[in-house]
Amino acid sequence: MARPTDVQVIGAAVFLLPVQMRVPLKFGGQVVDCVTCARTAVRVRGADGCTAIGWGETPLAVQWGWPSATLSYTARHDAMVRLCSAAAGELAAFPERGHAFEIGHDFRTARLDALAAAAGGGAVGGPMPELAALIALSPLDLALHDAFGILHGCDTFHTFGAEWLSRDLAWYLRADEHTPPDARFAGRHPGDLLTAHPPHTLLAWHLVGGLDPLERGDLRGDEPDDGEPLLLADWIDRDGLECLKVKLRGDDLGWDVARLERVGRIGLDHGVRHFCADFNCTVTDPAYVHDALDRIAIALPELAARLLYVEQPFPYDLAAHPIPVHSLGARTRLFLDESAHDWRHVATGRGLGWNGVALKTCKTLSGALLSLAYARAERMDVMVQDLTNPMLAVIPHLRLAAHADTLAGVETNGMQFCPRASVPEATIHPGLYRRRGGRVDLGSLAGPGFGMRVAEIPRHLPDPAFTAGDIDPLEGLRG
Repeated sequence: MARPTDVQVIGAAVFLLPVQMRVPLKFGGQVVDCVTCARTAVRVRGADGCTAIGWGETPLAVQWGWPSATLSYTARHDAMVRLCSAAAGELAAFPERGHAFEIGHDFRTARLDALAAAAGGGAVGGPMPELAALIALSPLDLALHDAFGILHGCDTFHTFGAEWLSRDLAWYLRADEHTPPDARFAGRHPGDLLTAHPPHTLLAWHLVGGLDPLERGDLRGDEPDDGEPLLLADWIDRDGLECLKVKLRGDDLGWDVARLERVGRIGLDHGVRHFCADFNCTVTDPAYVHDALDRIAIALPELAARLLYVEQPFPYDLAAHPIPVHSLGARTRLFLDESAHDWRHVATGRGLGWNGVALKTCKTLSGALLSLAYARAERMDVMVQDLTNPMLAVIPHLRLAAHADTLAGVETNGMQFCPRASVPEATIHPGLYRRRGGRVDLGSLAGPGFGMRVAEIPRHLPDPAFTAGDIDPLEGLRG
């Protein structure tokens, strides 16, 4: 059913912004020392002919979304850039009219697989993984949501109710068109699952990477001298941290347990209340995680009591690795992250024994809202996790966390690994890029869309890497 608020995309543009990490980030078997952020602009037109431009941004996290022992970083990176640009061209010509959520879902369903296959092609020997494809699409999906709110002069997160949308959640949350709708979602919409009174501050999780120095003896002598903390205790004291997420290897039990113990002792000595163990898809047997938890319970019982959840120990392709994890789910909160591409993957994980899901805006906001709906129906715990989001990328990420009523705040670590990248944005939104009292402050976000106030941010953008359709991507940013 058409609504007078429906829009159509008429133009899109892609900017590529390189970001250098101040220190390397190690997780599982991957190390990240730089990233390209894809910043996009999307122009929409309403029924009355009025138009608006919205903005989105996502780091093209190659190592996280497309781990490979055989393909070069450059080949994978360039394929993701090609996909982002190709998706911008296709979206600018996409004929559908509707809400941003509807267009975003239908575009992904109708076009993403073919675009991913074409972007991979001969350069990488086949289509890219679904997770990498979603990362490349997500800045366009975010910009579309931002543009929808801006066109209608309202907060994007206020537009997910029945008065804006033509289909209820039951239409989306079914296996296929031949499956009867799930009665749990009949007459319900994404807005029904979002808190009506989101907090203005959020508890902030600090990421302890696998290469991060914990104590002075870990320093190598080549660390940056930029005024930012280096040692874990200094981070905790300066930012008032209460939550630590610890990246582990997943294939070296002794190292993982020792790392958790060291981080735990430092954190407990400095007032940390919550911990998380993140194995990043490298474990293949639940016994490994049980063993790690057993050893921690013996060596440091207080840490075991404060371990709030365990994140994604097992390979993210649940179809290829359908590992039953009911024993772990009965013992601790066990969160899907890389596996949670969309609600169908969450449903598969739930059947295997997972009891929590980590939402990420880098898998598209449209998809995150459907995963949130399914998780709530299944009484799964919810978190919103970072992708080391700098600059504009952090804004919808934090806003989703504020509206999703998460288990405990939000992961946000761009200020740890690339603080310099966000200096222009921090002049307008200082509370988003510096943690104070263990929290981030969203109070500066204001106005329609995501409230990013892009025109006020003193950032000089390079020429767009790609444009399509009717758009001047720098409209409203000049002068």
